[in-house]
Amino acid sequence: MTSKENALNWFEISVAAIAYWHTHKSNTSEKWENILQLYNKLLQMEYSPIAALNRTYALAKANGREEAIKEAEKLNLNDNHLYHSLLANLYEGKNKDKSLQHLQTTLSLAKTVTDKILTKKKIEELI
Repeated sequence: MTSKENALNWFEISVAAIAYWHTHKSNTSEKWENILQLYNKLLQMEYSPIAALNRTYALAKANGREEAIKEAEKLNLNDNHLYHSLLANLYEGKNKDKSLQHLQTTLSLAKTVTDKILTKKKIEELI
């Protein structure tokens, strides 16, 4: 087996393991720490902005929102509505103004009708 095939196999196994951990209904630190470590390994193999966003969400669940906000802001994916949606979620209950600001940016960048409807609903709930 070539190193490329080994890497692909590891990637597939990691994705399957992340999916497995997401099937656990309990919201334990063990669950989120395992998911976080798997995302860390995936990102070492091949960087993906979406995987980085998912990793940041897992980081928030494993280590808290403060650490996740710092990591999320380093990603600097300003033209990605999912980035702003994640930041809005991380600031929720912590800084209403920043959460609202990120939701408004999410709305302006959202591409689908569904994303726009869901974001408008979140804005209304926050106001």
